[in-house]
Amino acid sequence: MRDASMKRLAETEFIVLFALMMSLTALTTDAMLPAFSFIAEDLAIDNYQQTQWIISAMILGMVFGEITFGPLSDAIGRKKSIGIGIGIYLLGTLVALCSMSLEMLLLGRMIQGFGVSAPKIASRALIRDLYKGAAMARIMSFIMMVFLLVPLLAPAIGQLVMQLGNWRWIFAMLLIQSLIALAWLFWRQPETLPKERRIPLHWRSLLRDARDIVRHKEVMAFTLLLGCIFGSLMLYISTAQSIFQDIYGVGDDFPLYFAMMAIGSSVMNFFNGKIVLRVGMKACVYFALTLMVCLSFVLSLVVLSYDGVPPFVYFMGICMAMFSCFGMVFGNVNAMAMEPLGRTAGLGASMISSLSSFVAILLSAAIGQFYENTITPFAMGFFLLSVASSALMFIAIRFSSLKNMSAE
Repeated sequence: MRDASMKRLAETEFIVLFALMMSLTALTTDAMLPAFSFIAEDLAIDNYQQTQWIISAMILGMVFGEITFGPLSDAIGRKKSIGIGIGIYLLGTLVALCSMSLEMLLLGRMIQGFGVSAPKIASRALIRDLYKGAAMARIMSFIMMVFLLVPLLAPAIGQLVMQLGNWRWIFAMLLIQSLIALAWLFWRQPETLPKERRIPLHWRSLLRDARDIVRHKEVMAFTLLLGCIFGSLMLYISTAQSIFQDIYGVGDDFPLYFAMMAIGSSVMNFFNGKIVLRVGMKACVYFALTLMVCLSFVLSLVVLSYDGVPPFVYFMGICMAMFSCFGMVFGNVNAMAMEPLGRTAGLGASMISSLSSFVAILLSAAIGQFYENTITPFAMGFFLLSVASSALMFIAIRFSSLKNMSAE
């Protein structure tokens, strides 16, 4: 279902444009991973561990950006908010591109993180303005197909760009992509939030709306579910290099195997976009979560039977099947979480994203502490998070059913 009163792009162009904008977040984060050693050498960084701050600085900027751009998009419109954010992102990219010290690079990364939050958050609110229910889930599935594919391909993309030049070329690539996205947005995409529906920025009303969102049990259950699922993905990303290179010794082929995990997820996202209008969002999510629980349980059994290090082919095969489930979860659950939030879609998108990210960071960091050069913590952690996600899905649907009964 979509709002027929609003002008809109052709569906294919709309999906490509917003996938391009939302993928900026993933590329900005993960394309830098292969560049750490080159950055450390070029900027004379004595402690190699300090290169991890390159990611941390960007995430810190995103935390403040996600809180800012949701309410801002409710107040001034979606396009202006995205435009301001990409403008800030361009500034941060230029600072990082021209940096001659770690401190200057970190400043640029923090500015990048703040700015890139705008297309991530305001785009979700814009999609919510145009689409509802299963139609929104369908659009989100195709966009999330790219959004999930890019983080897994980003290290390979970063490595390829560095083969053509050096690590600064990665920032040049990001600069070009953001300029294309900005020009395309303002040239083709109409504003979706009319002036009469905008909410002025007042602290009292913001706090009231935020309180109402937090008290919405259905939305909060879906938000925690997203946190668990995103946490399992972050657990993989944070341990992938150690698993592939230290345990399995794949060496320079790491980006290839890292990217292979994206194949199933992309296929499932595409499949979800084709069937969600017919079978519904709930059925798709129930199927994917059940499959995740079963596959992660099988992985745990296999890992334990091989004393923590199963044959590489077993690990890859089960994980590729397991990761395919992401493709049927993220888009649908995002749509279900946003569904009740019409008037406050911008603030809601901010809160859902920031709260789920916070939960994901806590969970992945806690489980990651148990890493001991075996696959056991990863497998067991993934299983527990899959079970928790399934339980939260049942709880969210229960709250939704109770709300519908009371409305009747």
